[in-house]
Order: sequence, then C-alpha cells, then structure tokens
Amino acid sequence: MESTVVTLGDHGILSLVMHAGWVVKFVLIILLIFSVSCWAIIIYKYRVIRAARIQSNSFLKIFWMDHPLNTLIRTAKQSSASPISKLFEAAYEELNKIIQRETVLKKKAQNTQEIGEIMGVVETMGIERIKRALNRATLSEVTRLERSITFLATTGSTAPFIGLFGTVWGIMDAFRGIGARGSASLAVVAPGISEALVATAAGLAAAIPAVMAYNHFVRKVRVLSNEMENFSSEFISIAEKYLQ
Repeated sequence: MESTVVTLGDHGILSLVMHAGWVVKFVLIILLIFSVSCWAIIIYKYRVIRAARIQSNSFLKIFWMDHPLNTLIRTAKQSSASPISKLFEAAYEELNKIIQRETVLKKKAQNTQEIGEIMGVVETMGIERIKRALNRATLSEVTRLERSITFLATTGSTAPFIGLFGTVWGIMDAFRGIGARGSASLAVVAPGISEALVATAAGLAAAIPAVMAYNHFVRKVRVLSNEMENFSSEFISIAEKYLQ
C-alpha cells in the first residue's frame, strides 16, 4: 500500500509538469498566460457590461417619464458607464447647435415666408445631422463594449491546438525515450504519455471558459446594441417635434 501511494505522488499533476520536456513546459507557460489574460478580461468585461446595463436601464426609466431634455442631460452625464447616456449626450449637443443656428437665421429673415423656408431647411438638415451623431456614438459605444472580447474568441480557437502541439511533441519525446531504453512496458510508456497529455488538458482548461464567456458577452453587447438602435429612433422622433 505504501509503495502505491508513493507512485501516485510521483505522477501527480505538478510532478508531471516538472518532469515534462522543455517544449511541453514552454507550451504550458503560453497556455497559462492565455488563461490568466482571459480571466482578467472576463472579470473586467463583466463589470463594464453590468454597469452599462444597470445605468442604461436607470436612464431609460427617467427618459420615458418625458422630462425636459435640458434636465435629462444632467442625469446622462452622471451615468458615464451607460451607452444610452452617451448617445443622448451626443444627440442633445447636436440638437442644441441646430436650434441655435435656427434662431440666428430667423433673426436675419426678412418676412414670414423666409422664416418658414429656413425652418424647413433647418429641420431637414438638422435631422440628418442628429442621425449621423447618433450613428457615430453608437459605433463608438459598441466598439468600447466589444474591446478585448475578441481575445476570448482567439483563445477559445487556438488554445486546444497549442495544447495538442505540446501533447504531440511530448509523445514523440516519450517514444524516443522508449526506443533508447529498448523496452515498451506500461511502466516505461505511461509516465511519458501522461506528461504529454497535460498540455492538451491545459489547452482545454484555457479554451472552455474563454468560449463560454465570449458567447455570453456577445449576447449582452447585442442586447445593448438593440437598445441603442431603439433609443436612436425615439430620439429622432423627439428631435423632429423640437425642430417643428
């Protein structure tokens, strides 16, 4: 019984890593870096997307209460993590510029007919400018939310192959050792094979959480993106009323 315990201890995970070849160790170091980086990104993006979702929901509740836009801008500035608030700030700033421009042109107008023509032109051009401002803000926020997520997909697709490379190399090294000893017994073959398979296990351990997290974050970003599109449409309708 005592000899069995010693044998199991000699071939534990840490012992297998320590006795592995230098190529397998190098592969394990790379996979460790991938895994640590992925978990850091997962924790960071979870906090970012959670804050974006909570603050966006809070801002939308206030927005649908039909408060004046000049009071909503203060609420938007306080919700710095919300993509909806960023869209509102960009669109409100553009709307203010348009209204100021319209006021200046009205003062220069000579008669009522000219004022009507100015209002029509300003409304048409103003709506287009607001749409462009909303599109720019949406693209900027989606890019911010998706930042670093692609690394999770890269890890999920490449880590198993990196681990497989380490395993193949380790098995080659193990068979080379078997050939040098001239013996193919289980006691000779098993330690080398088990050391090589550690790389595949490490690759899967890095890839599985990365793929799961990537799919989760992509779905969350898609939901926020849909909310931004809906908000943009609603704000354009409100802007049309203001400009009329």
